[in-house]
Amino acid sequence: MASIRASNVVPSSFPSSSSRCRREIMTVRATINMPKLRNGSSLSLPKLTTIGLAEGLQLRNGYKNTTTTQFEKLSPSPKASNPMAIEKLYAIMEAVADRVEMHKNIGEQRNNWNNLLLTSINSITLTASLMTGVAAMGAGGAPLVALKLSSTLLYLAATGMLLVMNKIQPSQLAEEQRNAARWFKQLHEEIRTTVSIGAPNSKDVKEATAKVLALDRAYPLPLLGVMLEKFPKTVEPAVWWAPLRNRKAKGLGGRNNGNGWNGELEGEMREIVTVLNRKDKEDYLRLGKKALKLNKALAISGPLLTALAAFGSAFAGHGLWAVVLGVVAGALSTVVNAIEHGGQVGMVFEMYRSNAGFFELMQESIESNLEEREGERRENGELFEMKVALQLGRSLSELRDLTASSSIKGEANPEFASKLF
Repeated sequence: MASIRASNVVPSSFPSSSSRCRREIMTVRATINMPKLRNGSSLSLPKLTTIGLAEGLQLRNGYKNTTTTQFEKLSPSPKASNPMAIEKLYAIMEAVADRVEMHKNIGEQRNNWNNLLLTSINSITLTASLMTGVAAMGAGGAPLVALKLSSTLLYLAATGMLLVMNKIQPSQLAEEQRNAARWFKQLHEEIRTTVSIGAPNSKDVKEATAKVLALDRAYPLPLLGVMLEKFPKTVEPAVWWAPLRNRKAKGLGGRNNGNGWNGELEGEMREIVTVLNRKDKEDYLRLGKKALKLNKALAISGPLLTALAAFGSAFAGHGLWAVVLGVVAGALSTVVNAIEHGGQVGMVFEMYRSNAGFFELMQESIESNLEEREGERRENGELFEMKVALQLGRSLSELRDLTASSSIKGEANPEFASKLF
């Protein structure tokens, strides 16, 4: 190591003005001490490793330097994702976001249909009923004929409009679009989560595409040809998800599988499926059947009453029975329409059907995990239990208490699994 030493001589006195300028000269002595090298030895310097720009870029891309000209690719990370899969998932997210807006806008439109058609039909029916009563009090002649003809035409128009309205059930259509917007929003967030914290691959793309197509089939946008049956013969839960994989069951028998699953959790999930089947889903299917029967009766009664009122108004002035039929039937038709479409009975039926479908989806999701042979391929047990509890509106302790009480009381247990619906 080299050292530098410097000394400064500072002048101690200054010469007078009459004598020759004398000054002390500053002497700087600098000596450099360096280690002496032996004969035949050389100075060794630390080795510096330099990496060129091209090499640095390749190292960032997953390569390591083995020689000056050869690179060996590093083994990929277990969480490495497929860039093409990410691009496809983003494209699916864009399509899903567009579906959300479409269903939201069409749902608002069909809700307006329900309100406007109900107001128009009831206004037409009440006007025709009033005209029938006025015609019955008239003295006869041309005014009587004009009132009778006008009231009859109004009743026939109301009958035709009611037949169309009862066929398409605008309130039920609006509820379908609200449900579709809700499930598409949920799918959008699922894809976003997969892209953010997962490792997307081609399998994720296929699953997302299948879910989009399943929702399109479950909640179609057009009316002609593909509209859902509004008065089905049997009430079934709504299905809007892609079919889950069928696997053969194999229990863990109390062994901890290392993925949050054990025999106790398996038994808890099976008990939840039993409660969902016995209480929640069955109850909503029962209520859906009642709502469907009521809606059928009202859908038939409304047009029938307006048709009878049209018949009575046509014969107004030929007897008391015609006036009573024309006025009373028209008034009753207004009441029936207000109950059916003002009360949105079709929407209530669709809500019950959708809730039953929600419990059906939970049941299939639980069974799909339980039927998986290898626990590592299941969803993490702790995470899955938390999701089930939140979907039922319960805490983990409340969920475990439910399964414990259900296994003891069996059929006598009056408690439902869900606290949300």
